[in-house]
Amino acid sequence: MASEREIFSLSGPVYLTVDDWKNPHHRRSVAASLVQGVYILERDRQQNRQGPQALAPPWWDFFHFQLIRVLVDDVDHSIFGAIYEFKFPPYCNYFVQNPPRYVVAFCGTIAKPDTRSQDLKLDLQFVQNSLQQSTRFQIAMQAVQNMVAMAGAANIWLAGHSLGSAIALLAGKNMVKIGCFVETYLFNPPFTSAPIEKIKNKKLKHWIRFTSSVVTAGIAVAVNGHHQSPQKDDSFSVLSGWIPYLFVNPSDPISSEYIGYFEHRLKMMKVGDGSLGRLATQNSIGSLLSGALGRDSEPAHLIPSAYLTINLSPSEDFKKAHGIHQWWTPNMQCQFKLHQFK
Repeated sequence: MASEREIFSLSGPVYLTVDDWKNPHHRRSVAASLVQGVYILERDRQQNRQGPQALAPPWWDFFHFQLIRVLVDDVDHSIFGAIYEFKFPPYCNYFVQNPPRYVVAFCGTIAKPDTRSQDLKLDLQFVQNSLQQSTRFQIAMQAVQNMVAMAGAANIWLAGHSLGSAIALLAGKNMVKIGCFVETYLFNPPFTSAPIEKIKNKKLKHWIRFTSSVVTAGIAVAVNGHHQSPQKDDSFSVLSGWIPYLFVNPSDPISSEYIGYFEHRLKMMKVGDGSLGRLATQNSIGSLLSGALGRDSEPAHLIPSAYLTINLSPSEDFKKAHGIHQWWTPNMQCQFKLHQFK
């Protein structure tokens, strides 16, 4: 039997009856709903729900999108992504509002028997900084490249949740490196470090972050020499012009450290430790050690700039704090801040 959370009419943003693509809440809600559509596509597949019994279509039909392709993992044959095309209704001038022509969306880990093993393997690969080597990411990357080549970067959105946001983040970074800036929505993106943000004592939290920055910078100097690699610094500077939308919840241990990551960098700049903060911002201890061993050393989760949205509404438990449903809740209490690396 289907869960209420899978049924759009019961748990989706049905209150968005007027299209307002200039409104950040509307854009966020649509992007999150399209990601949810991917989750339900996979659940439909697992439950063999087809035709009128399928629950996924309302998650995109409601917003005038059409499903044009599903992305399938070649290991467990699960649906992990979808490509949607916006169908311009004849009764409104949508060109003024600038909706995306296409959205490439990725779902996260699905803890069901059919998908659990492969998804958890990919979660581990992300932690080990090797997700980009997985065939799932390669399928996703090829799909994004094809869509950008066909429609242009300005006409496409990327969106993902949890593991899916890690895939979208990597794809977006790769596109920036070839000069293509794609609007990107990352819901509860995983951050591979201890969730320091969960510590209530502000002084202790700052001390731990400062110590971590010193250690990270020290290892960076030891591994790379006394000067940060110009190529790496240039790469981070190139990425700074791309500003994805990050959506995190302070009660979510998987994504909440992005809050501290950006806030700590700002604090370091204010007290005059900008060079230390700059060096620590571009590196993680895991990535530095990988680099010393000759493996890919660019940390997949670190980004120079972001529009950070923090959900300040109370979350009952981890499932609510990390869930995709929170991002289309009406009257959500949010804090917004632009963080730009300079």
